[in-house]
Amino acid sequence: MEAAWRADRATDLGSRIDRTKSEELSSRQAALVAGVGLFSMAVVAPIANFVFIQKLVVANDAAATVRKIALSDATFRAGIVGLLLVAVLDVIVAWALHVFLRRANPSLSLLAALFRLIYAGMFAASLNELLAASRLVGTAGHGSVVELAQRDAQVMHHLASFQSGWDLALLLFGLHLLILGALAFRSGFVPRCVGVLLGVSGLGYLIDGLGKTLSPSYDITVAAFTFIGEVALMLWLLIKGWRLPSA
Repeated sequence: MEAAWRADRATDLGSRIDRTKSEELSSRQAALVAGVGLFSMAVVAPIANFVFIQKLVVANDAAATVRKIALSDATFRAGIVGLLLVAVLDVIVAWALHVFLRRANPSLSLLAALFRLIYAGMFAASLNELLAASRLVGTAGHGSVVELAQRDAQVMHHLASFQSGWDLALLLFGLHLLILGALAFRSGFVPRCVGVLLGVSGLGYLIDGLGKTLSPSYDITVAAFTFIGEVALMLWLLIKGWRLPSA
């Protein structure tokens, strides 16, 4: 009987060790997935937005914008697909960061992930405005001068609505970064400087989001100077974070 009891104890201990190793592997994988996801977003997002989409938009000139989009419709739609990929990556990164940081504080980690998930959903929904603009451009060669002018104005309206929807979603992204920064700062295994920089990045998005929401004349981009926290987190995850053992 005693031998059987000892065997059961050994089996139970072995199961616990296996679970611990599995959790450690999961935590490390999550850190690596988050780092690779953030790096992929850093590459895809600027190309899709600034090169494929914004490069075709001529400020205060609807007719010229429609002509450029019509001549580069495939590029414009590729930009939409690229931004949709970014939204998907946001979901993956939200999950991965939650898995990696939940040992620091499960509730805060979940809250941070939820804010990023909602942000990703709002951002993906705003892409429909770009699709609507592309469909209108496809019919821009038909109709009277007045009808074409109306279509051009509608295209610009859809482009502006996309940007407004994204700006509003970035308020939630700012909250995500603020919580993530506090979580990283208190974790004990993420450098505190990374947590501070993430908090600063979150404040930058909040300032820009509130400014654009409350004032139509707001034209400052604070986040262009405070985004370093996101870069710091990405680099730390890729270089050091995925090597950390689980608690």
